[in-house]
Amino acid sequence: MTVTRQDFEDAVAAYWGAKQTQIDQSLIRAAVGAGTAGSVRGGKHFDPIAVLLAKFFLDAGYPPESIRITKPQGLELPGYYRPQKQWDVVVAYEDTLVAAFELKALGGPSFGNNYNNRVEEALGSAVDLRRAALAGLYPGEKPWLGYFFIMQDDEGSRRPVRTAAGALPVDEIWHGTSYQDRFGIFCERLMAEQLYDAVCYVTSSADDPKPTEPVRSLDWRHFSAAINARLTYLQELGLPMPQGYRSTLFGGPTG
Repeated sequence: MTVTRQDFEDAVAAYWGAKQTQIDQSLIRAAVGAGTAGSVRGGKHFDPIAVLLAKFFLDAGYPPESIRITKPQGLELPGYYRPQKQWDVVVAYEDTLVAAFELKALGGPSFGNNYNNRVEEALGSAVDLRRAALAGLYPGEKPWLGYFFIMQDDEGSRRPVRTAAGALPVDEIWHGTSYQDRFGIFCERLMAEQLYDAVCYVTSSADDPKPTEPVRSLDWRHFSAAINARLTYLQELGLPMPQGYRSTLFGGPTG
């Protein structure tokens, strides 16, 4: 079965602990060797999203061993300005980084405390990996990067934020914007600069977990379409091989 809109909405709701997802998470975890929910990542909130993304690649025929969503499986990827960086979901097949995903969120009550951190993390991760690819550290097809972000929907994230009086004026686009607005602008610019190949930006909350997608080009429909386009592109190039695959990148298994 393909990944559906309902799967996406259920996974976001499960992020908040609001409901169990309808996709069979236990089967997907077992297939990719993820074990229990707690083994995926410390906070566990993003477990449902990681499993949801893994399903795209399982359904496309990628060997389970090529899909990594747990720390013991090895989520580190080569960098250029640093040796390695740990991503949240990694799909590596033969010498190609099929996909790597960052899964991040920003919550209240003090949204300003971590806003800049989230921006710098997303920029640093993408720039480091893109430069490593230019240096020949990713010898296969060009790496594909995805970014999934949940902003807590709250009065604090909806309220306009004042810009400080600095040494030079800021871009006019930022005036009168909320943290929700600012992250939408940020994610659009990530895409415009081709730092990420796909970005999904949603707002949601524990009280109302149904995701809202503030920017049309960053919604789930565009995000899932981009993943499927990546899969189709690689399929046209013969990836994954139906049998006798070899995963040589990042110390992966052979078979």
